[in-house]
Amino acid sequence: MKTDDFSYTLPPECIAQEPVEPRDSSRLLVLNRKADKLEHRVFRQIIDYFNPGDVLVLNQTRVIPARVMAHKLSGGKVELLLLRKEGDTAWETLVGGKKIREGTQLMIADNLAATVQEDLGDQPVEPFLLKVGQMPLPPYIHTHLADPERYQTVYSAVEGSAAAPTAGLHFTPGLLEQLEQKGVSIARLTLHVGLDTFAPVTEEDAEAHVIHTEWCELTEEAAYTINEASGKGGRVIAAGTTSVRTLETGAQYAAAGLRVGPFSGATSLFILPGYEFKAVDAIITNFHLPRSTLLMLVSAFAGRERVLSAYVTAVKEGYRFYSFGDAMLIL
Repeated sequence: MKTDDFSYTLPPECIAQEPVEPRDSSRLLVLNRKADKLEHRVFRQIIDYFNPGDVLVLNQTRVIPARVMAHKLSGGKVELLLLRKEGDTAWETLVGGKKIREGTQLMIADNLAATVQEDLGDQPVEPFLLKVGQMPLPPYIHTHLADPERYQTVYSAVEGSAAAPTAGLHFTPGLLEQLEQKGVSIARLTLHVGLDTFAPVTEEDAEAHVIHTEWCELTEEAAYTINEASGKGGRVIAAGTTSVRTLETGAQYAAAGLRVGPFSGATSLFILPGYEFKAVDAIITNFHLPRSTLLMLVSAFAGRERVLSAYVTAVKEGYRFYSFGDAMLIL
């Protein structure tokens, strides 16, 4: 499986630089796998595709202002991007600066210092350090974001992400309420988005890529809601690839006859074409970068050629791509 198989051409003007208002006025490209057809809708019309008894699964992670400026006690500026909490006083961090070694002492503020505990290896730092204010926006967004809350979902609750689960940015409180009134259950899980959301796949062979682990949690309450809905014939509809990854990890903990089981911890699940989905029936997602693990996941669900054909149509129809862009619903 070649990484180049997941490439496509995107004119720069298709990359959304700012979100639309209101949130649910973004466009929605509906891909029906069974009928093999596309529909062009507005996101708030997504309610038409839900049935009473379905369950919508949301990732309630919240983006932290993860970009931190510091300096070495020996002299020299340092730029940090906090990726994943490893303990009460330890974080896995991307570091921009010269001669940063184990034992290097950093001063972050007058009363806050840090010491480099372990060198986990080199990573290309520049793509991770572009920002708006202190919110770590993706490197392809160059427009100032006046309201940092616009890079949070309306249901974000658990701080810990280095990036937003962007498929959820289209939901409004009103739309969620309408879904519940229609008889749709809502389950909330948590996956703290980390390094691999930004990192492209550089290996020629996609299967040789080592995906970074991310912390996630599927509570007993959420697992019960999902299994109850599924057991009564409802579909499990995941909002975003992060929800998909958590649900499919949860499937590994499921008791016989159930979709998912509760768990808490790291996941290193890498979903490529050929993967057999066990927990998810439909996906709400944004348009993803070429050669990314996210595009590979979506291709595994809907078929690579079908997804890339839909992307070509989206470009022709003027859809907006990436984090602040429009959405897809894959049924």
